[in-house]
Amino acid sequence: MANHKITFLPTNAAVEVPTGALISEAIRKAGLDVSQPCGGQGRCGRCAVILQGSGARRRSTLRLSPQDLEAGYALACQTVIEGDLTVTIPEQELIQRRLVTDKTAARIALPFTYDASLQGIRSFRVYLEEPSLQDNRDDLTRLEQALAQAGHAPVEIPVALVRRLGQTLRESDWSPWVVLETDNWYRPNGPARLIDVGTEPIEPLGLAIDIGTTTVTVYLVDLTTGSVLGSAAEYNGQIAFGEDVISRIIYASKDGALDEVCARVRATIGELLDRLKLRTGVTPERIHKVTVAGNTTMIHLFLGLPPASIRLTPYIPTVNQPAVYLAHDLSLDINPLASVDCLPGVASYVGADITAGVLSSGLSEADELTLFIDVGTNGEIVLGTRDWMVTCACSAGPAFEGAGVVNGMRATEGAIEEVWISSQDYEPTTRVIGDVPPKGICGSGLISLLAELFVTGVVDRGGNVKLDLGTPRTRQGKHGPEYVVAWGKETATGKDIALTKVDIDNLMRAKAAIYAGFSVLARSVGVDLADVQQVLVGGSFGKYINVEKAVQIGLLPDLPWERFHFLGNTAIAGTYRAALSRDERERIRQIAGRMTYLELSADNTFYDAFTAALFLPHTEIARFPSVAIIWERDTGGAPSGDSE
Repeated sequence: MANHKITFLPTNAAVEVPTGALISEAIRKAGLDVSQPCGGQGRCGRCAVILQGSGARRRSTLRLSPQDLEAGYALACQTVIEGDLTVTIPEQELIQRRLVTDKTAARIALPFTYDASLQGIRSFRVYLEEPSLQDNRDDLTRLEQALAQAGHAPVEIPVALVRRLGQTLRESDWSPWVVLETDNWYRPNGPARLIDVGTEPIEPLGLAIDIGTTTVTVYLVDLTTGSVLGSAAEYNGQIAFGEDVISRIIYASKDGALDEVCARVRATIGELLDRLKLRTGVTPERIHKVTVAGNTTMIHLFLGLPPASIRLTPYIPTVNQPAVYLAHDLSLDINPLASVDCLPGVASYVGADITAGVLSSGLSEADELTLFIDVGTNGEIVLGTRDWMVTCACSAGPAFEGAGVVNGMRATEGAIEEVWISSQDYEPTTRVIGDVPPKGICGSGLISLLAELFVTGVVDRGGNVKLDLGTPRTRQGKHGPEYVVAWGKETATGKDIALTKVDIDNLMRAKAAIYAGFSVLARSVGVDLADVQQVLVGGSFGKYINVEKAVQIGLLPDLPWERFHFLGNTAIAGTYRAALSRDERERIRQIAGRMTYLELSADNTFYDAFTAALFLPHTEIARFPSVAIIWERDTGGAPSGDSE
């Protein structure tokens, strides 16, 4: 099989690949990056590159216009190499949204009265008798007996510490400092474990990690005081392989791709550790304990477990409650003997991020009926009280993250994040991240825009754009009827930014899936959503949702606003608690065991609920009385008379 030379611009990197390789594979071989939010399925159009030469065959041109093709564009994940090529990789979209957790977590208050003995790591000094001709015990026996005299026996001492034990004992004048995992609740009735030994005092430190599909957040924790020494957050490097878990599962299932996907999240964690070192002066080698939360797919990709079965009937993961591993087994650049505890999940689509979130949100101790939701590409929902909990997950898709939308984008500089539309002339007012000319619309902007289009009568309850309003903002575009939110002369790209009928359909499917999840959960236990006394919204994306607009499109139930509580990243808060206390860690295990999981794909009522929610705000407008009043006031029509 012939090899072909592929040269990449603007870096001038060059590689040789065989006939039949994809351009995306050549890009990876060259050590370069190109975004593949759909996991290389050819659906998103984000991996478009520019070709020079005739040595390529396009298998798909989805998302490419005739003008794009004439300019030489091709999808890297769908273009086969058949000859020498020069490939220009356009500047990749950078994520610049303010990461609030990166700046505020270090000020977090202790969640409870702290007892250092409950986190299981102890640092102390031991005193050994110096050897002599009369006392010729070996170094290891001498240390074991000193630890026994201090009340710790037996103690497991890894060979890595035995190798440097002799030098450390002598340099410390036979009085070394040790770090001991004294209360190993991961292995009941097991021995204590030596983690570190040195000549100077050693402060035991912990690391709490939330591996989100979009964002990875870490807290550096002082295990002596329980305080957060520093925090950092960064976008998950796996985004290049898919913006949602299904896309990443598909990508990771390709030959040789699993290791690549796993390496990305570990590299992201490594970057955060470097940032914490600069801020706090703490070297990663001083971290002796790690707790990790994430959805089931993220935990699998962190541990290097094949995730393919998660998306295949009957949706069984490799593990819901992983064992505790050592840092060196997972290639984490911290103390190699540190324990790494991935918190327990419930099912393929309800993971440790939800069990940790239920703990930190207070749902597991609530007397009143509570709805807990984590709005994202995989919307996870829990309904219940301290006495019972049911849970489900609904695949909302990446529409609320800007993917699958013609002018959608992530929450970066230039993204429209809020929209107001005049009910008189249908002219929009927008707020843009960074106060710069807009490039597209992010998730919160899409929710805001769709709500405004509905309540001002620009779209009907079926999501159809009305073309007879006498405004140039509504028009027939190449993707069907659309509303122009920004003219080309106002944008950074010089092109109009519009919301199309296809975009609206994608958004309505996403919101319908989440609302149907609420409805089916409530129906499964015989309660009405109107009886919910508090709605707890977790996740970073939830912090940017305008509750009024979310209710208006039927994403959230129509309840009094005071019942909604936006809690931010509940997963990292619960993970932090688990790092501090074996009791809190045990509560998370019990929460996972108490939650009854409802598999929506096996529930015949979900499809009916989903179909009913495919209207604005819902087929049964009586479920949304506040929206009905606004809609009738602003449009001058009765809800029952609108097209459905």
